[in-house]
Amino acid sequence: MMILQMASGSLQFQSSEVAGIEALPHVPAPAAVVPAQPATPQEVLRKAGASQATAIEFTELVLSVAKVESGFRQDAVSQKGAEGLMQLMPQTANALRVDPRKADQNALGGATYLRELLERYDHNAVLALAAYNAGPAAVQKYGGVPPYLETQLYIQRVLREYYRLERQRHSQAQ
Repeated sequence: MMILQMASGSLQFQSSEVAGIEALPHVPAPAAVVPAQPATPQEVLRKAGASQATAIEFTELVLSVAKVESGFRQDAVSQKGAEGLMQLMPQTANALRVDPRKADQNALGGATYLRELLERYDHNAVLALAAYNAGPAAVQKYGGVPPYLETQLYIQRVLREYYRLERQRHSQAQ
């Protein structure tokens, strides 16, 4: 079940009914540059998100993933071995050539991986988030969002946080 929360109320619908959320613009990957360490986890994540796309919406998605994954804690380690702000698995961090124990590299690696997943799934945020949580192999195996309750709840939590940030940004702009 997906829940879309808006200022005027909320909508509920089955995850299988979601064809997509919003297309983010395609931006070529920049050269790998390790940014200087900003003061807060949110600044690290904003910088990493901005390095992977020009749309502020992508940065908000990166922030939403990090909040759900680790609560912005760089010292977070999951039972499965995922590390840091963006909860990178060691093999993913290795493939991205980042050190998951360093906040700036972890954030950049997570943002890069999320951008790659969005591109892989034609900017379908639901499928990209499913793959971020359960892995691309699970998304391929089930032809969409896997029937894992953990993954389905994860997508809902990330999207809820994303829409909260969107509402906050829009209210600040007014």
